[in-house]
Amino acid sequence: MSAIDNGKPLEVELHLPVKTYDIDFAGIVSNIVYVRWLEDLRLEMLSGFWPLEEQLQNGIAPIVLQTNIDYKQSIQMSDRPIGRMWIASLAALRWSVGAEISIAGKTSAIAQQMGIFINLATKKPIRIPDRLQQHYHESLSRSNS
Repeated sequence: MSAIDNGKPLEVELHLPVKTYDIDFAGIVSNIVYVRWLEDLRLEMLSGFWPLEEQLQNGIAPIVLQTNIDYKQSIQMSDRPIGRMWIASLAALRWSVGAEISIAGKTSAIAQQMGIFINLATKKPIRIPDRLQQHYHESLSRSNS
């Protein structure tokens, strides 16, 4: 994993291993695997400054409301995909991320997810936590300088 500084707030890059159980009957990576990879990318993006365990200890959790994936090129067992994810937008109650999965520089999939944070005790949405807002705005400032 590595952080990237190319103008996309909090962007990370992660090598995504293709496992034998990821392959479907046609010999390509199953569509559901991409959703797992998005989860891995999102957790990695937050891990450096706000790990999931710490969020849970504070009684809050991120919830995915929507996932959209545009499959451009199939991925096979021998491929070595790389995933990138960044925060696309941050509003008072909602966040969205953008992601790209590629092989040797060629885009295999483009994805977007939208979500919220909830209070675990009440199961109700809460405002985007200050900690995430702060890191997002710092990242935006660095990319605009």
